[in-house]
Amino acid sequence: MRILLFLATNLAVMVVAGIVMSLLGVGSTLKANGVDLDLQNLLIICAIFGFAGSLISLFMSKTMAKFSTGTKIIESPRTAHEKWLLDTVAELSNKAGIKMPEVGIFPAQEANAFATGWNRNDALVAVSEGLLSRFRSEEVKAVLAHEIGHVANGDMVTLTLIQGVVNTFVMFFARIIGHTVDRFLNSNNEQNSGYGIAYYLVSFVMEIIFGILASIIVAWFSRLREYRADEAGARLTNKDAMISALQRLKQEYELPSSMPDQLTAFGIRGGMKGGLVALMASHPPLDDRINALRQLT
Repeated sequence: MRILLFLATNLAVMVVAGIVMSLLGVGSTLKANGVDLDLQNLLIICAIFGFAGSLISLFMSKTMAKFSTGTKIIESPRTAHEKWLLDTVAELSNKAGIKMPEVGIFPAQEANAFATGWNRNDALVAVSEGLLSRFRSEEVKAVLAHEIGHVANGDMVTLTLIQGVVNTFVMFFARIIGHTVDRFLNSNNEQNSGYGIAYYLVSFVMEIIFGILASIIVAWFSRLREYRADEAGARLTNKDAMISALQRLKQEYELPSSMPDQLTAFGIRGGMKGGLVALMASHPPLDDRINALRQLT
């Protein structure tokens, strides 16, 4: 199902991008002489592809999350646990001033939770079976408040827009460099027009390099979001409960995570990484998050 969703998303990106480009009358990225870059057209095309992927992924985020994690939505509570979960999310949502999100449980033994959705009034909040079974009720409530904080802060939409911007400029600058190298290698052939093989090879390599640098920017913003969501969780419940929940997560961090990579940035749990790897981490170290909460007034 993940593969089908991935293929469907990419197909949708291609279809939407093609339709939008046709409506805007965007054609080749080369000028009429077939040699020089048309930077305006190139930027428009890169923006269409850069934003189309992130926006379509955002709109499909709840569906993809449900399938990839096996989340079961609580339509009507069958147990006291499920009723408490629905009542707690309803209380926190009301405090945060957002519409009640869908609530679900996913079958994972690690303590984790995530929030996703295309806007703050059409979201999904889910928790793992492991978190529900091992955490105290006030700690679970703090984790839920953290996720509600993500939703109320509009983090999913903001992260999508940032991803769209960096996607655009990764493609844009990679193609400028690819074109420059290609023209240099073909400078002795004045009749040469169109793109040579060097353009495609250099553009591909530069997309990988710029993509890594762009990921560092997105990860940095993701880490800032976690501090804001922790603060929201502390204010929606209380600071001690939020700190207690993070301390419990710290005790369990060595357990392997089954959270799909595309949902890691929206989960409560972060890795314990250092060095250069920390630049790519979607979550700050738990010690830093706990210290930040302790300094709240």
